[in-house]
Order: sequence, then C-alpha cells, then structure tokens
Amino acid sequence: MPDGPPASLPPHWFQILLSLADEPRHGLGITDEVAERTRGRLRLWPGVLYTALKKMTEAGLVAEAHPPRGFSAAGGKPRFFRITPAGRRACADEATYWSSVVAAARAKRLIKAR
Repeated sequence: MPDGPPASLPPHWFQILLSLADEPRHGLGITDEVAERTRGRLRLWPGVLYTALKKMTEAGLVAEAHPPRGFSAAGGKPRFFRITPAGRRACADEATYWSSVVAAARAKRLIKAR
C-alpha cells in the first residue's frame, strides 16, 4: 500500500511531476525539461532524481512506463516514468498553492500583473 504523498511537495518533486504531466519521460528527459523550465535554477543530479523517483513511486505519484513507440536509445536502457492520477492531483494542488502565492505577490505589487 502506498504511503501517500507528503502534505506539501518538495520543490524538486513538484518539478518532476510537472515534467511528467504531459508525457512519460526518462531520467535525462526529466532533467533537461526541468533545467529548461527553471532556466537552470534547478538541476536534478542523477542521485537526487532517482532517489526522488523511487520515493515518488512508493508514494503512488509516479510509475514506470514503457518507452514510447519507436524510441531508440543510443546506449543502455533508459527507464521511463509517467505521472499517476494521484501524482496529477498532488501536482495540481501544489500549482494551486503557488498560484495563490503569486497572486499575493502581485497584490503587494512585487511583480506586475499580466
């Protein structure tokens, strides 16, 4: 039985789930997508990434997935992961929380409204 997600996601867990929200990815794909989206502010080193994925799998937030049809690896056999329904809910809850934080910062005129 999964332990369930923590009440608030660690920042790197949120970024991993966000990376998986649109498609399954392998480790390097997750790392690259997170680095690009965060403009390099968050780098997921292999030890951090795979420890997080193990714990997130145990919590029922992600699961291993089959490689996409036609995927060809240059070497080795990359492990693919996908977000689960529980992971999608946890990611959405965290995004909603951060949205309220951004709204508060806008209200205090720390950032411009779009």
